[in-house]
Amino acid sequence: MTNTQELYTRWLSQPDLDDAIKAELVSVAGDNDAIADRFYRDLAFGTGGLRGVIGAGTNRMNLYIVRKATQGLADYLNASGLPKKVAIAHDSRHNGELFARETARVLAANGITAYVYPRLEPTPALSWAVRYLGCGAGVCVTASHNPAKYNGYKVYGADGCQITLEAAEKILAAIEKIDCFDGVKLADYDKALADGSIVMIGDKCLDDFVQAVYDQRVGDGAGIDALKLVYTPLNGTGLECVKKLLAKLGVTHVTVVPEQEKPDGDFPTCPYPNPEIREAMQKGLELCDTVKPDILLGTDPDCDRCGVEDGITFPQEE
Repeated sequence: MTNTQELYTRWLSQPDLDDAIKAELVSVAGDNDAIADRFYRDLAFGTGGLRGVIGAGTNRMNLYIVRKATQGLADYLNASGLPKKVAIAHDSRHNGELFARETARVLAANGITAYVYPRLEPTPALSWAVRYLGCGAGVCVTASHNPAKYNGYKVYGADGCQITLEAAEKILAAIEKIDCFDGVKLADYDKALADGSIVMIGDKCLDDFVQAVYDQRVGDGAGIDALKLVYTPLNGTGLECVKKLLAKLGVTHVTVVPEQEKPDGDFPTCPYPNPEIREAMQKGLELCDTVKPDILLGTDPDCDRCGVEDGITFPQEE
């Protein structure tokens, strides 16, 4: 079925269709261009997994597309010799917790144990959990540093790295066989938690991750107690792990950019939350005028990209 109007009609006619999805579809009734944009293709799946605008349709990120991708991943794992365990994390983006939960439900229904971080955590912490827990794969629900309207679904291999091209092709082949409404197995989330098919990742996993990062430090740390630092997580996931690591390192003079401290999928102060561009770091730079730190540090929403400004100079005070 390739006709966009037929796909639109089929989605809209689904019993128990998600309310938000249904409302969006109803809102574009009669708008052929809007319907075509949502249904003219499936989101591309590759080595970076899925990434797209949040919304209704096959060309959007929504719970049905996430379920379909996860069913494909489950079929791939069950046909392989890899461990039947998957670690799952999400960042601060809209629907991140929902998509992580749906991922766990599909995996559990397919006989694969889903290990889920109980709160948002960085992508590197997900990579760590894959290896730490002996998983066959990992999923991080994130769109990295893209604008707020996006979300994504990154898949990681048993080594904690993004999947290879060969693995991506096999997972895609499995995904393409699945109907997103009729071909997906779903477990009851609470029952799966009770029977151990879904497991919350304990704090020790994250603490051991921070310790492992700390163990990579260089130098003897002399003078680090005098370092002044301004940090921004850009309303993403970095705050918990970065603060834990800085404390271990002995960095005590830390000022967090208040407007960008708490998780917020709207990213209200930086429409493009990439710490490599000045616009995203502007609030931090403004705070530096007051704090006068040695370093300004920023991380993107899933905390796998870092921006640093050192050697910051300020006008001499009279």
